[in-house]
Amino acid sequence: MYTPIIGTLGFILSPDANKTLLVHRIGREGDHHLGKYNGLGGKMKAGEDVASCMRREIHEESGLSCLEMKLRGTVNWPNFGPAGENWLGFIFLITAFSGQPYLTNKEGPLAWHALKELHTLPMWPGDRHFLPLVFDEDPRPFHGYMPYDKGQPVSWEFQRL
Repeated sequence: MYTPIIGTLGFILSPDANKTLLVHRIGREGDHHLGKYNGLGGKMKAGEDVASCMRREIHEESGLSCLEMKLRGTVNWPNFGPAGENWLGFIFLITAFSGQPYLTNKEGPLAWHALKELHTLPMWPGDRHFLPLVFDEDPRPFHGYMPYDKGQPVSWEFQRL
């Protein structure tokens, strides 16, 4: 039986649609994501649906409230976790929000980054495969499969429905 950890990952789009809010994961020693830039999100709790999880995680990690968001895709990440855990991620684009973002959270500082410069930031190597799909104009969600081995993606495939 396949029982992945279910999580959400959100990318908040700036009002001018040219930037996204990322966390620089430098706040906790031993963090599996240490040193990397990432969207906001985390594990789904019992009793939550994925949309509620995404809203909760965005609010906890950034102080922002999601007003509009779109499911952009899902990714199955076998063997992604630090002890080989399997993850199933629901990836959202937050297109409207209220509030002012925190400057930092327990994982590290938050800052807006230009979409055209995301490829220059240290991040998970696999993120470079699906990030263009998060921000593209195709309205169809993508559904990807990206197995990891020793912290590196082994392959990437996706489809859109």
